[in-house]
Amino acid sequence: MPRKPAAVDPAALASAAAALEAGGTLSRPELAGLVRAICGALAQRYPGGAIELRVPPYAAVQLALDEAGRHRRGTPPNVVECTPETLVALAAGRLSWADGVARHDVRASGIRSDLSAAFPLVVAG
Repeated sequence: MPRKPAAVDPAALASAAAALEAGGTLSRPELAGLVRAICGALAQRYPGGAIELRVPPYAAVQLALDEAGRHRRGTPPNVVECTPETLVALAAGRLSWADGVARHDVRASGIRSDLSAAFPLVVAG
């Protein structure tokens, strides 16, 4: 039975994003756990199979941000790929979707591959 991903801790996300932005690094287990939690939260908020978000080597998740329907066989026609560090920055609001795409930190293909509405994942309150 698949394990449920841990919830995204807003303080841990903000701390990790700040450390990465300052040029620091996270341990492999810490980064993997954070990426999996972010992907799990996205899957809960945006269930579906129209878009595949890939964050190698830690996670891949299928999402839908609209009523486009579910892709049923193989890889969806809409694919987004980014590094774990980029996903953390997007989720924390340290990087906008548009800037990530413009800097080629986010690679998005397909007419429904725009995930800008999904980020930031956690809004500081």
